[in-house]
Amino acid sequence: MSNSAAAAVLTTSDLSEAIRAVRTLLALADIEQGEVDFEAVIRSQDVLAQIRHVLPRLEWWASAGEEHGSSKSGDDPTDCLPVKVFDWCRPVDRAEPFIAALGPDSAAVRWDLDAWPAVPEAGLEAISQKYAYLTLTVNSRDLYQDEPSQDHTVHVHVRNRNGDQIDRVHWLAGQVGGRFTGRVELAPL
Repeated sequence: MSNSAAAAVLTTSDLSEAIRAVRTLLALADIEQGEVDFEAVIRSQDVLAQIRHVLPRLEWWASAGEEHGSSKSGDDPTDCLPVKVFDWCRPVDRAEPFIAALGPDSAAVRWDLDAWPAVPEAGLEAISQKYAYLTLTVNSRDLYQDEPSQDHTVHVHVRNRNGDQIDRVHWLAGQVGGRFTGRVELAPL
């Protein structure tokens, strides 16, 4: 399994600002065949109902462990709250309805891009699909919802090899009015 380096480029308490930053970055990326993946920890019945409306085939299991309930077992998730939910390879247009449904619950929404295109004027070569991702963590500082917070963080993913893509991270941060603070998480791909 390979890893990418997910670099935090913008943290804000304003979800609409975070979504605008994501839209800006998506406009810079090649997303013709892009997909979006979802991970969240859902704590309330109302949020769960909204999420299931957006993503009806959602996989889930009880936060206390799969033995306490899961979609595989045919259990009712409302009896197992809080639950961890997962959905993969969905159309890009599902991202914003999912984010809107979250309320106060935490999630990571990851866009699998076709590429980060070359930016010749900044001396940046294209980055292939294998290393081109964008993640928005909602109500969480980290990719795995281990650090719940009242803010939201935009992460750009690049190759994790000798820091050779740090210039791209700084460039992308600048496009959204953010800055790279040095905070990086390894994300399995």
